[in-house]
Amino acid sequence: MRRTMMGRSHALSGWVVGLAVAPMVGLTSVAEVVPFAAATAGYALVPDLDHPGGSASRLLGPVTGLISSAIRTFSGVLYNLTKGPRDEDSTGKHRHATHTLAAAIGLGMLAASLGDRGKWAVLAVAATGLLLAAHVLGDWILIAVLGATAYSVLGTALPGTTPADALQAGLSGIGGWIGVAVGLGMFTHCLGDSLTRSGCPWLWPLPIRGETWYEIRLPRMLRFSTNSWVERLVVVPVLLAGGVLLLPGALEIVEQLFNSTSIWLADH
Repeated sequence: MRRTMMGRSHALSGWVVGLAVAPMVGLTSVAEVVPFAAATAGYALVPDLDHPGGSASRLLGPVTGLISSAIRTFSGVLYNLTKGPRDEDSTGKHRHATHTLAAAIGLGMLAASLGDRGKWAVLAVAATGLLLAAHVLGDWILIAVLGATAYSVLGTALPGTTPADALQAGLSGIGGWIGVAVGLGMFTHCLGDSLTRSGCPWLWPLPIRGETWYEIRLPRMLRFSTNSWVERLVVVPVLLAGGVLLLPGALEIVEQLFNSTSIWLADH
């Protein structure tokens, strides 16, 4: 339950951040914003590939389990090679290599470079993010993204354009933002972990107080534990509200409902 709850919080935070950042990368319509936010939500789970019980590690059973094992081994080696004189005595496997800004930027750049290697590679990266998000948040996100994608590919196609041409255009559009979604999702995860008592060393390899794996944390009184009442009753509801209100046009609908209710109350 502990890991499931935090995984859901990470995915929801990725969804919310994706909705907020989408306009900054030129995505404004629902057909563009929803797939971007879904990919960001999915890749907000990727840092926990360094934990055998993480949602990403369990996604494809033995396949992702093997990837998780390799990542933990690499992370442990990297920790031992780069730890500072005041870093703690740790295996360096969980919340280390994949929980850094460097990893987020690196994987984001790798995903972005796939645009030059072929549209199907881009689709595979986007689909992986979507499957990760659906694994934790539920099938509703699959339905939302598939509907938005279908509209984007078919509903906006120019007259005389074949479905194949429309699909290629849609994949080109995804290739323009997939790297941002990957890196943004992973870094959102790091920021989320920085809210917890354990913190997150996302500034590696910057040395701070003799530590190259210095855990960034909130002040002690503001930290919370994974699956605590703060996460369940404060963090998750706030993320759910943000995940709805930040959808394109949602705030305008809420404003119209508020105005209509105010007018009705004034008349009665």
